[in-house]
This record gives sequence, C-alpha cells and structure tokens, in this order.
Amino acid sequence: MLVSPRGERDGSFRWSMSAIPTIRLVAAQLERALVAAPDERVRRDRVASRVAILSGLIFIGAGLVKFVFHHWELHAFRSFGLPWPSALEILAGVVETLGGIVLALRRWVAPAAVLLAVTMIVAIVSSGIGQGDVIPSLTLAPALLVMMLYLLVHGLRRPDHW
Repeated sequence: MLVSPRGERDGSFRWSMSAIPTIRLVAAQLERALVAAPDERVRRDRVASRVAILSGLIFIGAGLVKFVFHHWELHAFRSFGLPWPSALEILAGVVETLGGIVLALRRWVAPAAVLLAVTMIVAIVSSGIGQGDVIPSLTLAPALLVMMLYLLVHGLRRPDHW
C-alpha cells in the first residue's frame, strides 16, 4: 500500500502541493550554481573571457569541418575503431559547433566545457594515442582540454576561494 506525503493510506498517491515549490527552488539553485554564476565569473574575468571566446571560435571551426568535409572526417572516424562512426561524427560536429557558439557568447560555460572536455578526451585517446594522429589530436586537443578545465575550475570555484 502506498502512503502519500500527507500520510494517507487509502491507496491513492497524491503529491502535496508544497513539494512543487521545493522542487522549483532546488532547480533554481542548481541553475544558479552551475550555469548563471560560472557565466558571470567568466564574463567578469578578462583572461577567462578571452579563453572562452578563443576556444569557442576554435570549436566552431572544428565542428563545422565535420560537416563541410564529411567524407574525409567519416573516414577518420572509421579508422578510430569507435562504434557507429557516422553517428559519432555528426554528434561530435554538433557538440563542437554548438558548444563553441555558447562558449564564444560566454553562456552555459560550465555545461559546454564539460561536454567539450569529454569530446577532447575521446579525441586524444582514440585518434591521438590510438592512431598516432599527432595533429590535431595530440596538439590542439590537449590544449583545448586544458582550456575547458581552466574554464570549469574558474567558473565553478566559489568567489571566496583562491
């Protein structure tokens, strides 16, 4: 038998209306801590702002290459030995292009940096280490990974630390 948040044991489960504002409050606090505050910190800091804009522009270019030179990129993705190379190439292109756009605009910096850091780790491991592809996988990708980590640390740190 289900017991509702109000303690009713009649078998019907009804949410208390007081739970909805609590959920909204938690969601708003998470959005502030993980999106709005990091964006503000990056926009206020000259170096972080430049890192976001520069890396964003690089990611836009790298993402668009996956669409403009689709066959060449698809051949490269097939050689990496990853599953579903065609889908992963499109996904990487979308993540890099959209992630680059939001970084260049200095919006959604932390979520974009997380996704792009994961993308760079996959590029380094699968293409650079796995295939010995030095340029860009062992040159530009590690530099972009460092930039994403910098933006994450800078954006997510509490103002009273460091």
